[in-house]
Amino acid sequence: MPLLASHYKPPTIFRNPDLATIYAASLRKVSFPSEKRERLDLPDGDFLDIDHNFASVKTEKLVILMHGLAGNAQRPYMRGMAKIFTENNWDCLAMNFRSCSGEINRLYRSYNAGATEDLKAVLDKVLIEKSYKSIALVGFSLGGNLLLKYLGENKKLPVEIKAAAAVSTPCDLGTSLKEINKTRNFLYSKRFIKKLKKALYLRQEVFPQELHKKDIKSCNSLLAIDELYTSKAHGYKSASEYYEKCSCLQFLPNIEVPTLLLNAKNDSFLSPNSFPENEAENSKKLFLEIPKYGGHVGFIQKNKPYYHEERVFNFIIENLNTSL
Repeated sequence: MPLLASHYKPPTIFRNPDLATIYAASLRKVSFPSEKRERLDLPDGDFLDIDHNFASVKTEKLVILMHGLAGNAQRPYMRGMAKIFTENNWDCLAMNFRSCSGEINRLYRSYNAGATEDLKAVLDKVLIEKSYKSIALVGFSLGGNLLLKYLGENKKLPVEIKAAAAVSTPCDLGTSLKEINKTRNFLYSKRFIKKLKKALYLRQEVFPQELHKKDIKSCNSLLAIDELYTSKAHGYKSASEYYEKCSCLQFLPNIEVPTLLLNAKNDSFLSPNSFPENEAENSKKLFLEIPKYGGHVGFIQKNKPYYHEERVFNFIIENLNTSL
């Protein structure tokens, strides 16, 4: 498909990518808490927690949301997306990846950008227990990469999955990490490192034989954290192997479900490989929209839902109707 034209026009002040990113992540308030939390026991003996919101009427439509690095199901961008779907008569299931719901998971491993087995476990549960006829999938940042990898690595998907969308997604993990490590992103990377190291110290107390405090303390970059923990804990020899095998870019040509990839041109977290124009042009199902503004999940509109929420919802509705 050719690139989609974008009609996003932010308030002038939010043309600045840092203001958009920081406001959306730290200052935005969304009064839409989940109605129910449920624990899902996973096939490997671990667990993850899922948060539910329900439509006011009985519905056969469900949206599943996936958050980003160091996030959770109650982040403003997750609540905002849950709100627009739920108010339009969809049930919503928001995943908290392993260890992201406020309680450390049982196993040494946790979550990563390619852990599609956990999305599959959630889908398996839903399809066994519920009678949804239409399921949409939405991922943000790291969760967007996981979603796109899932769609492209599986030749046979549940027929109930009708459409998907990924927002502010690093399609090439290795090159996007280099972008985050640049000086202009120093404050962002420092914040990520602080949050991830805090989580590692908690994990070290539970798994003192696998992790050592001195090694955690010495980590001064996201790459160092991925070398020490993320790669090894999830069966990869190194961070570079983890990035290579889990980056969704290589899976995009295989996507056969209508899928929107919405990445802002001024998102300083994303490398050029996160704007896969050739892949989109040669695909019948991958739709790429590159707004000029928006930062990282910062598609702010005045007195309206955020642009990415309206855009994702409308895209899914359009393709849902097409598939029926």
